[in-house]
Amino acid sequence: MPETRFKIQWPDGSQETCYSPSSIIRKYFEPEHDYELAEFVDRARTALNIASDRVQAKYGKPCGLAIGQLAEIQSTASQFSSYSRPLVRMIEFC
Repeated sequence: MPETRFKIQWPDGSQETCYSPSSIIRKYFEPEHDYELAEFVDRARTALNIASDRVQAKYGKPCGLAIGQLAEIQSTASQFSSYSRPLVRMIEFC
């Protein structure tokens, strides 16, 4: 289960490097692509939950890092709910 990091840019221009315990994240995001905020959060939720489930299947417990990353994404995303059309750019896989 190869760990994957991915760099994103939030609607305010700030950047963040995120973590997934599985490369499944690559099936949900395309580098240098913009996603509407809600779509980005939905895709991240789906991918990180699948990644956590894979860890649970292999090691017997869900991945706390994946769950934590999702919580962080959701928390940061909530800061941009007042933007008229917030976009998140998936910059690259690291």
